[in-house]
Amino acid sequence: MAESPDPPEETPTPPTEEEPTPTIEVVEGGQELGRLPLPRRSRGEVFGIANQLLGAARIRVMCEDNISRMGRITGKMKKKMWIREGDLLILRPWGFQEGKADILFRYSRTQSQYLARKNILPASVNIFQTAESPSTP
Repeated sequence: MAESPDPPEETPTPPTEEEPTPTIEVVEGGQELGRLPLPRRSRGEVFGIANQLLGAARIRVMCEDNISRMGRITGKMKKKMWIREGDLLILRPWGFQEGKADILFRYSRTQSQYLARKNILPASVNIFQTAESPSTP
């Protein structure tokens, strides 16, 4: 009686080159509120503050490297993302045009203040410092 051949061994798939998005755990009052995405420095992403709304999904943004860029809300974010002046954003500057960038994420006011309290924001975009109430002895 002939023996059946062994099944071919499966070759493991190589891991993807995609690096995970850096995030920070948000815990307030003992409850986990979620994770906040942080800029991927390896891709050139930076923090920025919305300065002026220009219309047509374009916003003038002051970036953490002290360069004023025209930010563009990408296609799938246009209907979902409402941005006001003074909002904290994550941007990806264009490699071929220095004065422009894509807007990837907008932080809420509460999230921005949380990042400021944890000293994650660079000093050039940290406008969210809340006045610390003096502690009573």
